[in-house]
Amino acid sequence: MSKDNSNAGFTGMTKLLAWTSPSYPTGAFSYSHGLEWAVEAGDVRDVATLIDYIDAVLARGGGWIDAVLFARAYECAHDATAFDEIADLAAAFRGSAETALESHQQGAAFLAVTRKAWPHAQLDAFTERRGDAPVAHSIAMALACAAHDIPREPALSAWLHAVAANLVSAGVRLVPLGQTDGQIATARLASRIAAIAAEALDMPLDELGTAAPLLELCSIRHETQYTRLFRS
Repeated sequence: MSKDNSNAGFTGMTKLLAWTSPSYPTGAFSYSHGLEWAVEAGDVRDVATLIDYIDAVLARGGGWIDAVLFARAYECAHDATAFDEIADLAAAFRGSAETALESHQQGAAFLAVTRKAWPHAQLDAFTERRGDAPVAHSIAMALACAAHDIPREPALSAWLHAVAANLVSAGVRLVPLGQTDGQIATARLASRIAAIAAEALDMPLDELGTAAPLLELCSIRHETQYTRLFRS
């Protein structure tokens, strides 16, 4: 008799949906990845410019870096030495203090919550090895997905969707936009997420880089923005 893996697949999807849900307590709602400054400066003012900003994050900015590191970390999740090297790179690969805070605090929160709600020995072992060193959010989730046997491709796509959805939510509040506009932005970004995920899966680490200086400037200028709702 053949083994029925349908329940295992369902369980994996349940975990993935939980970990990328806005209700997962990582504090993602409090970060905008520099978007708050872009709105104040008038660069993001409607649905079209919000989509352009988020697309830049995903295709050329921090989202792209995280996507490639997610894919490479997932591949070596069962090799502690190789995985820890990528974890070090991911923790350092940030262009501003605020985006580092954004990634590290969400990574720590994700790891702490997931170890309690969805425990696994690999998560515990990594936490013990890591000690007080910062953990990028993308690395923590890549490890959780690999440890719990969630396939890499849907895991990466879900990660990118969660990043985009959080920025759309921030844009809806900041511009402000209506909820329907937010869903239009999410829908238009969906095809881009698929393409970016596919490219990230094939990108070697020695070719990884970014070309989004305006995003970095938005983040840096947000550090001294007079009135702020978000932490980045």
